Amino acid sequence: MNNYSQINKPIIQSVTKHRKTSVSSRGFTIVELMISLAIGLILFAGVMSIFVGMRSTTAETSSYGELQENGRFAISVLTDDLLKQNFWGDLPGTFSFARLNTVPAAAGNDCVGEGVNNATFPVGIGSFRTIWGKTLTVAAPNPLGCFPTTSQSKAGSDVIQIKRVIADPVAGPAPGNYYLTTNIVEGGITAGVAATPVIDNSRIWQYQHHVYYVREEEVGGTLVPVLMQGRLANLSMNFTPIIDGVEVIRFMYGVGPEATGVVDRFVSADTMTDALWDNAAGTRILAVKIFVLARSILPDSKYQNTNTYQLGSGEDGKFEVNDNYRRLLFSSTVTLYNGRVDSW
Repeated sequence: MNNYSQINKPIIQSVTKHRKTSVSSRGFTIVELMISLAIGLILFAGVMSIFVGMRSTTAETSSYGELQENGRFAISVLTDDLLKQNFWGDLPGTFSFARLNTVPAAAGNDCVGEGVNNATFPVGIGSFRTIWGKTLTVAAPNPLGCFPTTSQSKAGSDVIQIKRVIADPVAGPAPGNYYLTTNIVEGGITAGVAATPVIDNSRIWQYQHHVYYVREEEVGGTLVPVLMQGRLANLSMNFTPIIDGVEVIRFMYGVGPEATGVVDRFVSADTMTDALWDNAAGTRILAVKIFVLARSILPDSKYQNTNTYQLGSGEDGKFEVNDNYRRLLFSSTVTLYNGRVDSW
């Protein structure tokens, strides 16, 4: 009997150990699984909430960063051009047809603004407008007779013309450009490699006429505002889109007595008179305020914009919106250093 017990003792221990192992590895109950799933879902929902919030914040930050870049670039381009407006090389004083011994025929696809002397080159009647602008109250395909007709200009935005020569003189003319040859007394404008006027002690400068306006282009079913630049190239006015997302440009013109050179008021483009544009009666345009409203390219359904933006003075300067686009307003004031300079 004792021998039997000793023989079967290992077997009994093995069976007991196996029973204990089976009990300890039986798994989770359905209640435990449901609690675990509930806790997991709560944690997952929290992580997803943080992820969505971070993604939304990143998209918003990226959108405002793009608006900052577009708006500042537009201000920079317009400021640089306005600073050089009415610069005519070595020729001081008023730039007019009477002081030129040669003037070419009209440029190809010429942009002609309002007034009797407001094309690319001066003519023998009226005062030559080296700067001129207008608020486009309605969308028009071609208000100056030179815009690309593939899309319309933006209603409520301004158009501006700036005429000058490029700052650095050149060694000689090249095909496709217009040039002003001048000394401190007289000058002459020629096209391309045409014979340069014989003018003593003269230098040659590339002649330029720039036009800026906003138009809307359809991209994927969305109208995208684009800042356009027109410039002389190949003896013709040519237009190129330079900045996407610029919805409105507006300008106010600082005028004051030529004798003092001090601005006494700012006037919007649509209230400027012929006398002010022509610098008549001792009054000159001495400064320009620039307003640029940058808009996001695509709408955001989670964002509602009901702001009113002030692009100028009074009720006429208000620009009201009610849509899903983000916007930023930029402004700057530029002194026209050539507005009353008699000599350089």
